[in-house]
Amino acid sequence: MYLTQGLQRAWQRHPDKIALCEAGEAGGPGDLGGPRRPQAGALTFAELLARIGGHAAALHARGVRAGDRVALLSPNNGALVAQLFACWWLGAVACPLNLRWSVPELRHALDDCGARLLLVDAAMAGAAAELHGAAPVLPAEALAAEGRTLAPVADTRTGGDALAAILYTGGTTGRAKGVMLSHANFWCAAMTRGAELNNSPDSVTLLVAPLFHVAGLGRLIGQSLVGGTCISMPQFRAGAVLRAIEQHGISDIIVVPSMLQSLLDDPGFDAARVRSLARIAFGAAPMPPDLLDRALLAWPEAEFFQAYGLTETAGAVCINLPANHRPQARASGRLASVGRAGLGAEIRIVDEHGVELPRGAVGEIVVRGPMVTRGYWGQPEATAQAMRDGWFHTGDGGRMDEQGYLFIADRLKDMIISGGENVYPAEVEAVLRSHPAVAAAAVIGVPDRRWGEAVFAVLVLREPSASAAQEALREELIAWCRSRLAGYKIPRGVAFVDALPLSAAGKVLKTQLRATHGQALPARPESKP
Repeated sequence: MYLTQGLQRAWQRHPDKIALCEAGEAGGPGDLGGPRRPQAGALTFAELLARIGGHAAALHARGVRAGDRVALLSPNNGALVAQLFACWWLGAVACPLNLRWSVPELRHALDDCGARLLLVDAAMAGAAAELHGAAPVLPAEALAAEGRTLAPVADTRTGGDALAAILYTGGTTGRAKGVMLSHANFWCAAMTRGAELNNSPDSVTLLVAPLFHVAGLGRLIGQSLVGGTCISMPQFRAGAVLRAIEQHGISDIIVVPSMLQSLLDDPGFDAARVRSLARIAFGAAPMPPDLLDRALLAWPEAEFFQAYGLTETAGAVCINLPANHRPQARASGRLASVGRAGLGAEIRIVDEHGVELPRGAVGEIVVRGPMVTRGYWGQPEATAQAMRDGWFHTGDGGRMDEQGYLFIADRLKDMIISGGENVYPAEVEAVLRSHPAVAAAAVIGVPDRRWGEAVFAVLVLREPSASAAQEALREELIAWCRSRLAGYKIPRGVAFVDALPLSAAGKVLKTQLRATHGQALPARPESKP
């Protein structure tokens, strides 16, 4: 179980097949299951392995050895893919950094992991200049140039429990935690996912999810293990993604629902030109049924599935299979589920003492299995808090039905306690999104003098409206919720915004919403939860 094994196998089986290409380069579906040979830029498996070996030689010449941490600051591109595999080729630990972090946050991560070297893409040169002294900086172009002059070093085939990556979670509040993931963690996560959802070596995947997040990195690893083709894209832009699907014959993509909506809403969307897309994975947020229906019409033959996982589980541990997303399966209610425990994973719902709860009760989701992290780098107390009695405590609230289907309630830290009652924002958000005027919704708790916390909704409308119309709509939305939710779950306040703040992974940044909208609501004697 070593992460370079898939590349070695692909090189042996089909060295001239395209392994890696950057979106926008010439090419289309070819006889070898990937894009035909573009004019420039794409790499066959033979060429990719040679480049990785050269990069590894350059890193070795600069003193990088097995177990050393190498930080990477780059958008998704072919160079970053080669750098990641060069680290694993040497047995070093890859530490890809979040491009959205501030300089102090980046500096903290570099200090925390004790990076031997920081590899920097030209696009991030400005940030790197401000990180002087945090770690030796090497531009990606210099690494490539040095690699071309050196004889490739042999693959160490480091694997098993050896550390492969440190992925940082958080970073906007408090101390970011470095999640330690081994070669075996990634391998098991990829193999168990592939066992339930066949990942064909003929597939062409679009790497648009950032590689500094586990979803993007896991997709790269899974695709490399089967010898499939990867097309890299530096950031999500709906029009560019649609062009890449058509041009490169993309068959496999990971999105969050907001991304899928952007694709369908794009003026250039033409279903006939993107029919190559055969598998669409989504997560991070619930999928609105009306959006799924639009997507099913656009890609009637595609498999849609939802996945649930965390950085600490190296990817998905729960999969809601395609059959549950078809209209005929809606009556089962499983569209709202993230599925059942994946192969190799155990999942339970427990109370605050770690005792398993009856089916249907809401509690904390805990997980164990070979894909689960060994802990947090340099933070033994945080590790001990998360890893208790052999189970990883996710911090997510959820419930499980009698058939083992898992339903996410919300992050426990996002749970609102109003008048002693628990309110899970995801439930209120789903009701608000079901209103025809609402395009996106986020719910937070705000201080309330009487009830401790009150429910507050931040909404994006499908069509802009004047202030007077918004006031009328505000009352209409509260009435909409009142007819569908218990009284204590109804928003006490509603704000309209042009867009919700999103992380690089497409998740709503509720910390920013609390900072902007989290002031106490005025006391109203007649209000009650």
